[in-house]
Amino acid sequence: MPPNDVERITAIDDPYQLLRVATERLNAAQQEVTELSRLRRRVIQDLHAQGMSYAQIAKEAGLTRGRIHQIRHTGPAPEGTFLGTGTITLATPLKQEATNARPVVAMEDVTAAKRLEDLARGFDLAMELEHVAIGGEINLNRPNLIVICGPRLSPAMGALYESDPVLEWVKDGAWTLRDRRTGDIYRSGSDSEPSSNVDYAYLGRLARPDGKGNLLVFTGIHPQGSLGVVQLLQTEIATLWGQAGDRRFSTVVRVEYELATGEPVRSELASPLYRHEEE
Repeated sequence: MPPNDVERITAIDDPYQLLRVATERLNAAQQEVTELSRLRRRVIQDLHAQGMSYAQIAKEAGLTRGRIHQIRHTGPAPEGTFLGTGTITLATPLKQEATNARPVVAMEDVTAAKRLEDLARGFDLAMELEHVAIGGEINLNRPNLIVICGPRLSPAMGALYESDPVLEWVKDGAWTLRDRRTGDIYRSGSDSEPSSNVDYAYLGRLARPDGKGNLLVFTGIHPQGSLGVVQLLQTEIATLWGQAGDRRFSTVVRVEYELATGEPVRSELASPLYRHEEE
């Protein structure tokens, strides 16, 4: 903590305000340490992937080889940045209950949020949960935002998806995903004849409407698809990070699931992972 911050906080007369401000500043400092530790691991991994030995990295950085190895194996893993940094906000939609019109959260969304929160915690990331309101209103112009919601429940999300240069949502009797480049159509198995226990989901990082950052978004055509994306993140986040980093991208995820429970049994990319700066 910079000395001027210490002096400023120490000079606070009200003990309760001092306690609050000191706690807030300490939390911010701890978050900064976490992200700097993650960044160091990322730089070492990147340099090694470029062909440098750990001894060379140590020499150029003015550190010992043992210290480089220690940094490489301690602290949060760099691929956690695929989700965001610091404290992440995860938004899931409220839906209208059919019987008495109360706003409710789908059980699949609750499950997806809990599993994603556990994944984030493993990367030393905090997560705050909120809901997309009935009607679809949501502020998308915030850092470290993840939204699990499709175009049907939110016009704001529908407009966001329309900014994707490659993939699009199409309402053709049932909702489908279409690859503009290849012409491929991805239709859920439950909307097909004969039916099958397969769903498809959108996963992407898109530009915020204000153009001042990005947000991570995903949703299945049906809820099983959303759970499948979380499974993919749990098992393949390092690969996804290697392909997309923190840049804008989109892809289609194919999800096989158990009919009785809706639980995903296999999740994989069904389309190429499109990096949008290359489009």
